[in-house]
Amino acid sequence: MIKFLDLHKINARFYYQFQEEFKSFLDSGYYILGQSVSDFETEFASFCGTKHCIGTSNGLDALTLIFKGFIELGKLSVGDEVIVPANTYIASILAIINSGLQPVFIEPNLDTFNLDASKIEELITPKTKAILMVHLYGQLCNVEAIASISTKHNLLVVEDAAQAHGALSENGLRAGNLSDAAGFSFYPSKNLGALGDAGAITTSHKDLFQVISKLRNYGSSVKYENELKGFNNRLDEVQAKFLSVKLKYLDTDNNIRQHIASKYLSEITNKDIKLPSLENNLKSHVWHVFVVLVKDRTHFGTYLKANNIQTLIHYPIPPHQQEALKEYNHLDFKITETIHNQCVSLPISPVLTMDEVSRVINVINKYNV
Repeated sequence: MIKFLDLHKINARFYYQFQEEFKSFLDSGYYILGQSVSDFETEFASFCGTKHCIGTSNGLDALTLIFKGFIELGKLSVGDEVIVPANTYIASILAIINSGLQPVFIEPNLDTFNLDASKIEELITPKTKAILMVHLYGQLCNVEAIASISTKHNLLVVEDAAQAHGALSENGLRAGNLSDAAGFSFYPSKNLGALGDAGAITTSHKDLFQVISKLRNYGSSVKYENELKGFNNRLDEVQAKFLSVKLKYLDTDNNIRQHIASKYLSEITNKDIKLPSLENNLKSHVWHVFVVLVKDRTHFGTYLKANNIQTLIHYPIPPHQQEALKEYNHLDFKITETIHNQCVSLPISPVLTMDEVSRVINVINKYNV
């Protein structure tokens, strides 16, 4: 069986380094917001090219803290509208709603799966105050177009970079350094994955950094002195240690993903399979997942399973059709719904062998509807 993602094999590469780091963690006697979190925050800020990084408990909390931080600073107010892709994981929407803000859904581009920047301005109202651009599946959005619109209309821009660790823009800036602030997830399956839940925020705005640093720790910067109504959204020391180990290999792992994606793009020739398109160059996409569209997804998935190839679906139900968001169930987004009804994620990871990649390609090219 060719696994969709072999997390055991991915993390086994770091087994002895993890052992050393865990021993250091135990021996330190310091388990919450210690030197390891501080070190990782410095390392990840440097990697992304930002001035600041705040480690958080997970990616959803990272995005929520960004919006809460802007509200504390008076740059957003409860009830303000945030433009967000209709085609995304529900966490993007929950972060907006849980902050007391209103999501305004925008359709994606069918070829890149990212939000269609050409449709932003028609959605802007006097209540619109921010754009949440989701670098879905690992591909950067049309950052320049979004930046131009945000400048014209004085809007904040936030990145949901949960799937785009290390992606590079045309001008050499990384995901996390393309907006006012960015939220990352280090869920175990991410390109940079922890061994549990973890996340981070990157920004170069000192005032936002200071506010979020307090919010993630009960609204406190001095123990037992609480300045804000905060939360417990801290990054664990032990996860910070594991992430520091894996961060050193992230660019190499992303290069392998890009090589596999390049082979898929050039060698999958089956006309019944719609391949993804690049917004810019290959480096702007770190291929957290490689998503294709197939009209009869069930038939295609059954065929691949019969050939011992595991696939997943990212994601079967769009946010506006979820039971949890029933207030939006009446909305109709044709492009989003097409993607969610036809998408299939093929195996891609830094431990996938080239023989396995070739087998996936050969099996797909033999697929008949």
